[in-house]
Amino acid sequence: MLLQFPAIPIAPWNPSQRGVCLGGVDCKRSQLPASRSCFLGLKFEYERLHTYVPTTSGAFVCAGQRPPRYHTKKKQVVHPQNVDLPPILPKKKKKPYPIPLKKIQQVARANKKLAEMGIEKPLEPPKNGLLVPDLIPVAYEVLDAWKILIKGLAQLLHIVPVYACSECSGVHVAHAGHSIQDCHGPTGAQRRSYHSWVKGSINDVLLPIESYHMYDPFGRRIKHESRFDYDRIPAVVELCIQAGVDLPEYPSRRRTEPVRMIGRKVIDRGGFVDPPKPCHSEDSASSLLDLDTHRAFERFSAPKMSEVPTIAKETIIAYEKVRWGVTKLMRKYTVKACGYCSEVHVGPWGHNAKLCGEFKHQWRDGKHGWQDATVDEVFPPNYVWHVQDPEGPPLRSALKRFYGKVPAVVEVCMQAGAQIPNKYKPMMRLDIVVPESEEAFLVA
Repeated sequence: MLLQFPAIPIAPWNPSQRGVCLGGVDCKRSQLPASRSCFLGLKFEYERLHTYVPTTSGAFVCAGQRPPRYHTKKKQVVHPQNVDLPPILPKKKKKPYPIPLKKIQQVARANKKLAEMGIEKPLEPPKNGLLVPDLIPVAYEVLDAWKILIKGLAQLLHIVPVYACSECSGVHVAHAGHSIQDCHGPTGAQRRSYHSWVKGSINDVLLPIESYHMYDPFGRRIKHESRFDYDRIPAVVELCIQAGVDLPEYPSRRRTEPVRMIGRKVIDRGGFVDPPKPCHSEDSASSLLDLDTHRAFERFSAPKMSEVPTIAKETIIAYEKVRWGVTKLMRKYTVKACGYCSEVHVGPWGHNAKLCGEFKHQWRDGKHGWQDATVDEVFPPNYVWHVQDPEGPPLRSALKRFYGKVPAVVEVCMQAGAQIPNKYKPMMRLDIVVPESEEAFLVA
């Protein structure tokens, strides 16, 4: 038996009526046994408003909430209030692998399996020696920003005083050295861990990380006896050269045919090619000086006081661009770093020079323990204590937990009048009020 509800005219849906929808529905009575005749079964069949309904239709009203709206606006990056710096790794232990060891072993097994089957390893640029066209403009931008960074720091150091410890790697940016007892130099125990401050240089702010320049990174490996046949240049510059920057002073081989490998063996590299003789002239010598921090303080004079904020702003923009570019280039181009010392090599394999003197170097005959490098190893930030008042009293050990840290380049630019990026503010701890020495014990 079919139950029919009285027909109700269906009105068009109005969006202003919140949570109300109308639709056609047929209600049929199911055939039930006599023992269960007291129950009434209803079957609802939902139909669209504009579809043909052969039976007598009624109106079904469904009240509910409107579905949530999804906004397509980008979420704002919210930086935390305070950020702790990465921990200092112990020197009597190898650095952790930036890539998980299980993943390294998995890739090695896959390459070994292909080598046993005699199948070539599938290589894509730049792993096969060819350039990546999309990264060539990035390499030129990084090199231009590197020059601006060196020039800006050399000019700002005439205005902003920098002190360096003569016994350790400590650096402080203020009108006087701090009094924090954290010196780990060889004679630190005699000075009760106080630093021995001297006037700093640009190499104390921008740590020089150098690498061997190779005409062909896939060619012959550098041996210990032939290490003096290769020039040492900043690792950032060598990375830009291998990414497509052409410098007449540092030529580089540009391949047209890819390198072929089976496992770890190169079966076709296009032969060994001797590097051409670099051209030396007065213009080339001046251009090479712009790429290195050597004697940069003497080459650039002190700027006018009205130009200092502008130079500081350009310097910190160049610093961020170099870091951004190095991060982008290292996603494609291989850079190796020693797991024990600070040596860096740009290329598919590390060199064989026996120059490592860190933990258990006797077991390795002075050879480096190569692994994939990180951005901080190629372009180290060199954190220093942040000083809220450069002309105020020196920082003290009792209040060390209330002070923040920041890269040395950012601290120099900030004291010169530049606006600090938001990502550095949490580690500077600007929201913490430094108490007096007597009140430090009362702070929870």
